[in-house]
Amino acid sequence: MKKGEKSSMGTIYDLTEAYATVEEMLYDGETDEQVILDTLEAIDGEIEDKADNYAKLIKNLHSDAESLKAEEERIYQRRKSLENREKLLKSTLQANLEFIGKTRFKTALFTYTVAVNGGKAPLVITDNLGDIPGKFLIPQPPKVDTEAVRTLLETKEVEWAHLEPRGTSLRIR
Repeated sequence: MKKGEKSSMGTIYDLTEAYATVEEMLYDGETDEQVILDTLEAIDGEIEDKADNYAKLIKNLHSDAESLKAEEERIYQRRKSLENREKLLKSTLQANLEFIGKTRFKTALFTYTVAVNGGKAPLVITDNLGDIPGKFLIPQPPKVDTEAVRTLLETKEVEWAHLEPRGTSLRIR
């Protein structure tokens, strides 16, 4: 991004030149994080002004990340649609070729073969695990029911578990 040029997503807040330089570093993807932090630290100003400018940077980055997330979802849905249509066309062509008994032929553009899949045959396990002999089952270590332990800790202390203090987070509104 060139000096004075906005990111490809656009920004919510305009920034002073010093903070615009930091924004450029944040978006270029190549500047080391420590360099960004050192640059931020070197900018003079009262803590309230610095906090406002940090918040502007945070909000701009968040806005752009949300825009990219929405675009990722749109592209993902488009890709899934194309893949599903590809499967539909391929299965329809295969069904038609099998129906007429033409499972191997060549054209000027492509070679077509309907063949049995390789690899291991598909395996289906019934829902009744009691019918399966033990030598075919994989023993697994017990899992802790964390919600049950949390409920217990509300009424009683135990030596094998405890709750850690909650962390803190910055909220900007």
